[in-house]
Amino acid sequence: QVQLVESGGGLVQAGGSLRLSCVASGGTFNAYAMGWFRQAPGKEREFVVAIGASGRTTDYADSVKGRFTVSRDNTKNTTYLQMNSLKPEDTAVYFCARAKAAWVTRRLADFRTWGQGTQVTVSS
Repeated sequence: QVQLVESGGGLVQAGGSLRLSCVASGGTFNAYAMGWFRQAPGKEREFVVAIGASGRTTDYADSVKGRFTVSRDNTKNTTYLQMNSLKPEDTAVYFCARAKAAWVTRRLADFRTWGQGTQVTVSS
């Protein structure tokens, strides 16, 4: 049974930074791509970024490109999301997810396992 646990969310002022972590337990972490998604109140869950199993390939949503950086440490079964220059519109619950395969994807249906989410609130 694979479990994902996110941490690192919080309240930050616009222009600030946060670093989210997602630790996986169970399964073979380095065989699967990982993704970060977010969901704001009243909105659908949206893709933020994905990173391939090896860490060499990434795919970012246009809204976060240049501000967010994804990485993973396969020795620690952990993926990270460094968020800089945060904006109020980045406010959401952020979820990490494990894909069904090794390559990057944006489709929710391509992710099998989800964390419980961590709240990120950016004040103006």
